[in-house]
Amino acid sequence: MAHADSFEIQLSDTAVTEAHDGRVLLIITPDGEKEPRFQVKQSYDAPQIFGVNVNSLQPGGAVEIGTGVLGFPAEDMKGVPAGDYYVQAVLHKYDTFNLSNGKTVKLPAARGAGQNWRLEPDNVISKPRKVSFDPEGSDTISISLNEVLPEIEEPQDTKYIRHFKIRSDKLSDFWGTDVFIRGHVLVPEGFDDHPEAEYPLIIFHGHFPADFGGFRTSPPDPDLECEYSERFDEPCYNRIEQQEAYDFYKKWTSDDFPRMLIVEIDHSNPYYDDSYAVNSANIGPYGDAITYEFVPALEEKFRGLGEGWSRFVYGGSTGGWEALAVQVKYPDEYNGAFAACPDPIDFRQFMLTDIYEEENAYYNFGPFGKVAKPGKRNYLGQVPYTVEMENRWELVLGDKTRSGAQWDVWEAVYSPNGDDGYPQRIWDKRTGEINHDVAEYWRENYDLRYILERDWAEIGPKLQGKIHIYTGDMDNFYLNNAVYLMEDFLNKTDPPYQGEVTYGDRDEHCWNGDPDLPNAVSRLRYNWMYVPKILKRIEDSAPDGADLESWRY
Repeated sequence: MAHADSFEIQLSDTAVTEAHDGRVLLIITPDGEKEPRFQVKQSYDAPQIFGVNVNSLQPGGAVEIGTGVLGFPAEDMKGVPAGDYYVQAVLHKYDTFNLSNGKTVKLPAARGAGQNWRLEPDNVISKPRKVSFDPEGSDTISISLNEVLPEIEEPQDTKYIRHFKIRSDKLSDFWGTDVFIRGHVLVPEGFDDHPEAEYPLIIFHGHFPADFGGFRTSPPDPDLECEYSERFDEPCYNRIEQQEAYDFYKKWTSDDFPRMLIVEIDHSNPYYDDSYAVNSANIGPYGDAITYEFVPALEEKFRGLGEGWSRFVYGGSTGGWEALAVQVKYPDEYNGAFAACPDPIDFRQFMLTDIYEEENAYYNFGPFGKVAKPGKRNYLGQVPYTVEMENRWELVLGDKTRSGAQWDVWEAVYSPNGDDGYPQRIWDKRTGEINHDVAEYWRENYDLRYILERDWAEIGPKLQGKIHIYTGDMDNFYLNNAVYLMEDFLNKTDPPYQGEVTYGDRDEHCWNGDPDLPNAVSRLRYNWMYVPKILKRIEDSAPDGADLESWRY
């Protein structure tokens, strides 16, 4: 193996027959146990990655990655120690979109993997290989992108899980191409035997669902090979997951469980694995599309009751923010939101930054020094990466807000559209310097605490009894900080909000309201843990003449 200090990555003319736009990623790792692409993460101990854009890369054409290309964790190829490594390259393919605002952008289309560039169909990868690298060397390592990732099969209907897809006129107009929203619908026991019944609808908001999760009609596989969960320090977490899924099936089909519809929505898009379920200058009118196109069509097909009093939303993390956001922005269309560990709901604590008053998102500055802001912690406060590190990791994965990762999706959802058609930066991705004009746009449109306080006289009466927020006080991403500020406001509302805000002592992300169980278990119980509160809300708020009987067979 030659001692090399740069890489030439070629698009194989036997694997593809047309030019590609996109982002070429190079992964370098000492770990040969699994493919390098599946090891990529944003931690201090992550594999090394580099990324460069390609425009109309022809079959047989190549791009070079070497000194001067931004990387993570090492910022430059010169910072990668000499040694033997496993390497792999990925071409994350971009499509061209002609937006309704007249601008043209190149972005990775949603192609079935939830914006997971490691698996997205039509992306092109190289086979992993072992190389000898030396930053002081003078040779070039050649890598061939020679395998096109396959299409992903659509999930199939079962007795309890049905699949539903509509073309959204609103989103198709925005993107200049056909855009679909898919739903994975859990139908109740007896759904086909009771055509006269109409049902409440529960939306489980969250990240991209390949299918409806957490539901299993058979006991755990006795031959299951255990998988360790680093997050929960559980030696056989996949068995816990299967047992909880089976227990939910038994509850769902029991005589005393209320009959209802639960849907998980696939609204993956060119910026992220979901849309945040609100209207956005960059992602499109997903809030209106879901609320006024998708939900009514779903209720018509699956015999939903079809009125705001009969619809509820819940979710955790991204889904927690979405649940609260749609309840706030569509107060008459939903009858209760259960928001667990929500993404920042007050931008005065956008994790650890007040985007209105502070000048920098990455560092706290003193007259003679600075300290980096952490991006994550465990319950002991130990930090694997900083905010700057995570943002640089995203910038390596994709410029112009195209990483498909967390900070970039907040920017894509919340920011105004830029002159070039891409989201305006909330801060300089390299320095962390905040753009306060963009921050002001964020506040007026997406800071949920600010919007509630600004508009409470109008929407407060419509939201009484509908807001429920849960978070651990040691949330890994400091999301509890914004909840404290939201609680301060809610406790003084007039009229009173009549909901709840509760905290889990020393609980991490994503505590969802059960004081007796660890996150590892309670996170698997979203689909039934709020049911008593939903039923109580229906009992207290359903209008005269509402159907409270047909779905209680």
